[in-house]
Amino acid sequence: MSDAKKGPGVGTAAPDDDTAATPRPPVRRGPGGGGPFGGAGMPAEKSKSFGPSAKRLVGRLRPERMLIAVVALLAVVSVTLSVLGPKLLGTATNLIFAGILSKQVPAGQTQAEVIAGLRAAGNNAQADLLGGVTLTPGSGIDFPQLGMVLMMVLAIYVFSSVFSWAQSYLLNGVVQRTVFRLRAETEDKINRLPLGYFDRMPRGELLSRVTNDIDNVSQSLQQSLSQIMTSLLTVIGVITMMFVISPLLALIALVTIPLTLLITAVVAKRSQKLFVAQWKHTGTLNARIEESYSGHALVKVFGRHREINEVFRQKNEELYRASFGAQFISGIIMPAMMFVGNLVYVAIAVVGGLMVASGSLSLGDVQAFIQYARQFTQPLTQLGSMANVLQSGVASAERVFELLDAEDQTPDPVPAATPGATAGRLVFDDVSFRYLPDVPLIENLSLVALPGQTVAIVGPTGAGKTTLVNLIMRFYELDSGRITLDGTDIASMTRDDLRGRTGMVLQDTWLFGGTIRDNIAYGRPEATEEEILAAAQATYVDRFVHSLPDGYDTVLNDEADNVSAGEKQLITIARAFLAAPSVLILDEATSSVDTRTEVLVQRAMSALRAERTSFVIAHRLSTIRDADLILVMESGRIVEQGTHDTLLAAGGAYANLYNAQFAGATTSE
Repeated sequence: MSDAKKGPGVGTAAPDDDTAATPRPPVRRGPGGGGPFGGAGMPAEKSKSFGPSAKRLVGRLRPERMLIAVVALLAVVSVTLSVLGPKLLGTATNLIFAGILSKQVPAGQTQAEVIAGLRAAGNNAQADLLGGVTLTPGSGIDFPQLGMVLMMVLAIYVFSSVFSWAQSYLLNGVVQRTVFRLRAETEDKINRLPLGYFDRMPRGELLSRVTNDIDNVSQSLQQSLSQIMTSLLTVIGVITMMFVISPLLALIALVTIPLTLLITAVVAKRSQKLFVAQWKHTGTLNARIEESYSGHALVKVFGRHREINEVFRQKNEELYRASFGAQFISGIIMPAMMFVGNLVYVAIAVVGGLMVASGSLSLGDVQAFIQYARQFTQPLTQLGSMANVLQSGVASAERVFELLDAEDQTPDPVPAATPGATAGRLVFDDVSFRYLPDVPLIENLSLVALPGQTVAIVGPTGAGKTTLVNLIMRFYELDSGRITLDGTDIASMTRDDLRGRTGMVLQDTWLFGGTIRDNIAYGRPEATEEEILAAAQATYVDRFVHSLPDGYDTVLNDEADNVSAGEKQLITIARAFLAAPSVLILDEATSSVDTRTEVLVQRAMSALRAERTSFVIAHRLSTIRDADLILVMESGRIVEQGTHDTLLAAGGAYANLYNAQFAGATTSE
């Protein structure tokens, strides 16, 4: 699980209004990026080169090369047997044709005498026809021999089907294991990405790459690999048999190949960009739908459903046009190939008929050649039709590779430093940080948080309050300066070690689909039942759990909306309590609860803060009166610090914030 997705209470941070108002790195969202109604009309990204991407995708099959060799061997055997079938059927046709003609020739004459008699009578065409057939005058059709040939044909096709099935079965395993590894690598990559990547990437777009694009890669490989392998082998086998039967007819059939390559190249060049645009618009539309669905209530409150519908209509139209264009242009390949194949088929039938009439080729060989001609054009047509499938798969693979090629977060140091007994002394030493190189945010900040202190951070939106705690969690790396925990630079610690010593309760609660017990234990999975109950009792979760039908076994749904907002907040506090961190971060944990629940939450947080260094981000200044140290931030700087009473007496920025807040409340009364 990535840093950005861990649950509250075990070291996560979700940007609040402060980080949202802070300048961020340039956002590369493509069409539709940047908010509910922004970014429309931006051009889709240009596709990368098809060749390198396809080569990289095929390279993913390297771990399965032994099985692929077996699959190739099975395909060779299957295609070889399949290619022998028409030749044997041609032999059967020759037996029938020769038997019918032999029945019409009087017994006692040899074939040479019959042909000489026809020529003497001026019937040269009939003589030429009989010259290409082996006759046994007066004998008729040799049914035993015909039966043996047909049984051989049946056996060949049965074994060909068995080998083909085995090839498909093994290849299916190869593809699914390859895609399994690709999914696993994608998940690992997400875990290694810095938080800034998720700030830049719309969630729906990211989900589309992880789900839709990988699924499309799987389907494309499944369809194209077997088809391409079988089609190429069939073309080679059929060409060989056609040259064995008649080099002249084989040359006529080979006219199909350059025409096929030309048609495929022209169409593929035009359709590849459209396939990339198709999957780009798919990701954009998914991002829009996810954004609109998650904010459905807000859309209704502000009456923006018409604008949302219009944006959806525009994005849906863009996807429709890209998809229609890609499928239409790539769909030209198959009918064009069929047209070329039919022309060649007619030419072979005419020339082959003339050769049978002249006696230079048997009727069975012409029949076999016509079958080979059909077999020859069919795999070429299939190869053409696979072009659109392959292009679509490579376009999706490019998007997945973009995710895999994104820059990882800086690796943990080796060897890593480990603080001894953690007391919770946190020091900011001349820290500077900015999201954009040319936009200053936090400059030369220094502060000391002593063990057991409660440090409150206040200030206007965009002052850098949440950014400050994100730096403590190493969600972002410093530009200069350092932060130490009990004398150890946090940059020299592993992130897991640092975050294992740090807990966080967010303004936006995060609970997963599972029982209340499981959600509390998320902070420390190895905790005993007694420890879970103790954490629940200390944070007042136990008071409402017993009113639920299943108690601690109550299953929360995906949105956790079967408990109230305050109850969700108490569960997240219990989770952090159970994790027993040395440093605790509370980010506006009471902003979304009612006054009565706030009292319980405040009591729970007081129990949680006991004997821990705590950072409290607060907009309600009444909730941090008892803090040991209050930091007032403006534009990334600490402009004031002290206790509640001393800051009020100073009459500075804190006093202005406090008076404005309570003056507003008094006026409204």
